[in-house]
Amino acid sequence: QVQLVESGGGLVQPGGSLRLSCAASGSIFSIYDMGWYRQAPGKQRDMVATITSGGRANYADSVKGRFTISRDNAKNTVYLQMNSLKSEDTAVYYCNGRIRPSPVVERGDYWGQGTQVSVSS
Repeated sequence: QVQLVESGGGLVQPGGSLRLSCAASGSIFSIYDMGWYRQAPGKQRDMVATITSGGRANYADSVKGRFTISRDNAKNTVYLQMNSLKSEDTAVYYCNGRIRPSPVVERGDYWGQGTQVSVSS
């Protein structure tokens, strides 16, 4: 069984910074792309940033230049450094991993439980 556990959310003032972490654990054979998505109240879940196993990153236009995604493959962990936060960044942030649990099981998408990020003065 694969688990993704996020941490690092919280309340921050506009212009502040937060760092999210997401650790994958359990039955893991290979981890491919990992990423962060967010969902604000009443809105759909949107991609924030993704990163390949080789470290190539992709960002939503709304966060380019402010957010940085990184990963530590040895720790099966992905990070999201969020700087210059704005009120519109307020949302529940979800970690995603495309993971193959074993050599005989196909890769699938796995999600964390979500962590709340609130940006307010």
